[in-house]
Amino acid sequence: MAEGSEVRRAVAKRREGYTHDVTVRHHTVVADEPEESGGNDAGIKPTEYLAVALASCTAITVEMYADRKGWDLGDLEVVAEFTPKPRGECDQFEVILKLPGGLTEDQTQRIHRIAGKCPVHRTLAAEAKVEITDRIEVVS
Repeated sequence: MAEGSEVRRAVAKRREGYTHDVTVRHHTVVADEPEESGGNDAGIKPTEYLAVALASCTAITVEMYADRKGWDLGDLEVVAEFTPKPRGECDQFEVILKLPGGLTEDQTQRIHRIAGKCPVHRTLAAEAKVEITDRIEVVS
């Protein structure tokens, strides 16, 4: 990790089979594989969490921007569609913004530009660095 960077943790603990409880701070979600992949379908596939992160981050980024500008986006909806690719190829994502009527062309263009600056979008576009390390920790 870079010096001065804040370290956050996501901890996956096996429940059974491929089903895991994943905890970040004090929030827990369930990850699993569908039955056709040998899982119990008790939660979202790990790769689907990327789409969850992208849709939610984009929505929050756009809402924060609109709030600063005093724009009412009403029932904003953000859809992240993704096409899983074969192993070794990058998945493809498309973000669809469902904006309310009544926005000017300038507002719409600004929102589209800001949507592409959400942290998850930037991380996916930059191909985040991932390192696998060994740490022996005694599990109680």
